[in-house]
Amino acid sequence: MVTLAEVARHAGVSASTVSYVLSGKRSISTTTRQRVEESIRKLGYHPNAGARALASSKSNIIALMIPLRTDMYVPVMMEIAIAVAAGARTHGYDILLLTGEEGPDAVRRVTGSGLADAMILMDVELDDERLPLLRGTDQPSVLIGLPADTEGLTCVDLDFRATGALCVEHLAELGHRDIAVIGEAAAVYERHTGFAERTLDGLRTRARELGLRLLHRPCDGGYDAMAVTLARVFDERPGTTGFVVQNEAAVEPLLALLRQQGRAVPEDVSVVAVCPDQVATQASVRLTSVAVPAQEMGRRAVEHLVAKLEGRGSDEVVLLAPELTVRASSGPAPARP
Repeated sequence: MVTLAEVARHAGVSASTVSYVLSGKRSISTTTRQRVEESIRKLGYHPNAGARALASSKSNIIALMIPLRTDMYVPVMMEIAIAVAAGARTHGYDILLLTGEEGPDAVRRVTGSGLADAMILMDVELDDERLPLLRGTDQPSVLIGLPADTEGLTCVDLDFRATGALCVEHLAELGHRDIAVIGEAAAVYERHTGFAERTLDGLRTRARELGLRLLHRPCDGGYDAMAVTLARVFDERPGTTGFVVQNEAAVEPLLALLRQQGRAVPEDVSVVAVCPDQVATQASVRLTSVAVPAQEMGRRAVEHLVAKLEGRGSDEVVLLAPELTVRASSGPAPARP
């Protein structure tokens, strides 16, 4: 293992100079810094994490809270987590992944122990019980998600309210008047999860403004649950010709059931989804969709958190504008008899 002393000899400087370059505690000339950094790269030197933490009172670790729930689409959550981890490494930070359902207890453990220098929280609820703890600590944090009250917080998210409105507008322009929303599992709404609630609010508000009838039904996903939900939709609204799906697990069962009922997509029924592009393009009918920009959300969250750690960030809400991609699953509403 390469030592700090070996780096110093290779660079032709003192060990303390190498230490100052690593810690940034003293101003070092550009030429000397570059020589030390080049020696570090050539020798493959990696500072001892424990020693660095003791010397600087920093852990160089970011805690990422990502509760892995069975009612959430895990691939999107993991795509965000991977983007966070990759972004953190470019700034010299490692990730401490918290996957338990501890809620406030996990926040207390991290902020009170020095385990991490900062936190990123996912799966944000409108009245998230973790937020008072974040507001009560000096430790920097960023939310990937949007609570009801964003005062004193930095949040990065897709503009889900605008996403819902965009889906309704697309179907309205095609002449659809009766729209059904196949939503997330009921538990997601019971927790008042921000992204689901905001999408639904955008859908309902824009449908009301455009004079459309909108029916929302949560669905656990999977074929059996989707069969029950679809039967209920057509029983309650037989004239439904447009579907908005915000539930990746329900996409393929919905398309299969519509085929079995002799309803062609998009000639008889149009389907618009809020989902990753991979889900939309690999479905049995290529789906018109609004993509969830998981990588961009993760990258932006890290950038804002690092800015806070470096003393140049401020609290703000960053909402990414939705983009709807038209594919094969949406078309003009069928003529009414």
